[in-house]
Order: sequence, then structure tokens, then C-alpha cells
Amino acid sequence: MTRLGILDFDTSHVVEFTKRINHKNIDKDQWVDGAEVTLGCPGESRMAADRIPGFKKQMENIGVPLVEKPADLIGKVDGVLVESLEGGVHLERARPFLEAGLPCYVDKPFACSADDARKMVELAAKHKVPIFSASSLRYAPELTAFLADDSHGKVHGAVAYGPSPLSDSEEHNPGLFHYGIHAVEILYTLMGPGCQRVTCTHEKDVDVATGQWEDGRVATVRGIRKPNRGDYGCIAFAEKGVYPLALGTKYIYRELCKRIVEMFTTNKPPLDPAVTVEIIAFIEAALRSAHNHGAGEKI
Repeated sequence: MTRLGILDFDTSHVVEFTKRINHKNIDKDQWVDGAEVTLGCPGESRMAADRIPGFKKQMENIGVPLVEKPADLIGKVDGVLVESLEGGVHLERARPFLEAGLPCYVDKPFACSADDARKMVELAAKHKVPIFSASSLRYAPELTAFLADDSHGKVHGAVAYGPSPLSDSEEHNPGLFHYGIHAVEILYTLMGPGCQRVTCTHEKDVDVATGQWEDGRVATVRGIRKPNRGDYGCIAFAEKGVYPLALGTKYIYRELCKRIVEMFTTNKPPLDPAVTVEIIAFIEAALRSAHNHGAGEKI
């Protein structure tokens, strides 16, 4: 059984992923096989330190032993899930594990700059270990089913939408990095990589970011703050028609955890890290555009 460690308890993902992987306190149809969370480190947080005690207690109730320092995980697990809510700290949180030759899943946002994202990928390559990051919405069953059915032909464009509340501070997970990354990842799941230029209109209740792909395709993300409904979905403009997809959330953690366990057991990331780097560059370019009155920004 692959032994996993989890670092930084300031997000509910810590508990939700552990329930599914360890088959504890959750319905059987949510179970994910092939690994076990055997150790956790509550860690620290600059964004939501007040969440750590509650999630620590829940992890203890599940039966996961805890250590005080991140370094205490090394030598005792086969891979680490870096769960820090703040993307800007992920490079330094993941670094010691990658340098120790431990594969890492790094939760969204992978980073808050393309430079940090590239450094993490380069560090993993240097030490010959896989690294993986993804939004759970990438693996929404409705989306994966659509992409598995090639009867609609090539996707020529798309609009993806989802909630995009802003973080409490522009310093931590600014713009679409905080929650809008889910909608960006839906867009990239449909379009694939290759975006070259981004424009973003920012208003109090919405961010609308449009990307131009190198092959001439165009696609848009709508990050919604009002009305605050929590809906996710997309419209795919394909060769054979226009396909609206509402995306449910019941099984998205299960599906993401399957890919996480797959990475740790096969030593191969289910998603090319270069795509994740481009997603971070897209959001970074959208943020620059939003701060520059919607001017186009190169990725």
C-alpha cells in the first residue's frame, strides 16, 4: 500500500481527500483504492490559520497520526500532498520533499506566478520525481464523458464559468488564482494548451478573461461573484454543434483522488506539468490585464 503524507491543514481538502483514500466516514461509492494517508502535518497558514485546529481534530478522529514539522514526513511516506490554501507558498513547501525524491501532489493553485510554477516543475525533473496539480473540476464526470466521445468533433472554442470569490488580501491568491482557477481549468480541459494572449475585464461582481490560442481558437472564462450560486459549467463550440454542459460536484473529489493515487502508484503524472504551468501563466496574464484596463497580455 502506498503511504501518503498530507501537509498544511488550512483547507477542507485535507479531510475530504483523506476520507476517500482511507475509506473512512464516507459512503462506499466515494472510496478510492490503492493508497493510504498514514501521516499528517498540520503545518502553518498565512491565509486561514484559524482553520487548522478544526481540521487537525477531524484528521485525528479519522485516525491519522500527526507530526509537528514537515521534515518529519520524510522517510516515513512514499509521497506527499501539499495542501496549503495559498499558492504562493507551494514552491517552498514542496521543495524539501522533491529534493528528498518524494513525488508531490500540489493542490490548486499550483503557484501564484508562472516563475514559481516552472521552478517547481524543474525541481521535480531534476530529482526525477513526478509532480501533479489539478482542480477537481477537470475530472467532473460530465466533462470527461464529453471529451471521451469524439462524435462532436474538435472543440473550436469554449466559455467556462464558475464561482470566483476574491481572497481577503490581494497578496494571497489574487484574482482568478483563489477560486476562479476551477473555471480556468475547465476551459483548459476543453481547449488544451497553446494560449498566447489574454485580456481580462474586471468588475466588482465578475472577471471575464478571454484567451487567444496559437491556432486561432478563442475561449473565455467567466469568474462569477454575483449572483453567488456556486454553479460550474461550460459551453463547447465544436465541429458538430454547440454543447452546453452543467458540471456536478458530487464525485469530483473522488475522481481527482483517483488521479492523485494513480500518480503516486505509477510515478507518472496524469497531466503534463507543462499544461499546469500554462494555466498559471494564463491567470497571471489575466491579472495583469485586469490591472491594466483590459489590455491584452502575452503569456
